[in-house]
Amino acid sequence: MQAIKAPFEGYRDKVRPAWIDHNGHMNMGYYLVVFDFATDAFLDDCGLTADHRETQQITTFSLEAHINYLQEVREGDPLLFRTWLLGFDEKRIHYIHEMVHAEDGYRAATNELMSLHVSRETRRAAPMHPDIQARLAAMQAAHARLDPPPEAGRSIGLKNRRK
Repeated sequence: MQAIKAPFEGYRDKVRPAWIDHNGHMNMGYYLVVFDFATDAFLDDCGLTADHRETQQITTFSLEAHINYLQEVREGDPLLFRTWLLGFDEKRIHYIHEMVHAEDGYRAATNELMSLHVSRETRRAAPMHPDIQARLAAMQAAHARLDPPPEAGRSIGLKNRRK
């Protein structure tokens, strides 16, 4: 079994010119795009590689995603992604990514997700291979020793203000 990185740091990118909006910073839609690239790297590290997906005829679907925009990034800014495994069961993986400016060190955004393991044949939830579950258990043990980003588990809403 490969070494566990806690948190996982397996993806870097740079803010591309096409991602810039009329405000001169990265457009909100591209945050999800680049977080999806970070998800691919994380799932590969979990063992859910392209080869595994093909040979086992499985895939993953996103069930839910939350993005918190913390500080803007601009064209050319280098990005580093950290990922914490928050939990899993035989069919689901709950994790959060943190986007960091790779030179200045500030936190730019977070993305919390719930992914579902799915059979390509039935298009229904299916249990993960025992090797994947073992990898996730080892990862969970390593990540449980760390505090996740404070945005983990947040929900959106306005507090009901009563006078």
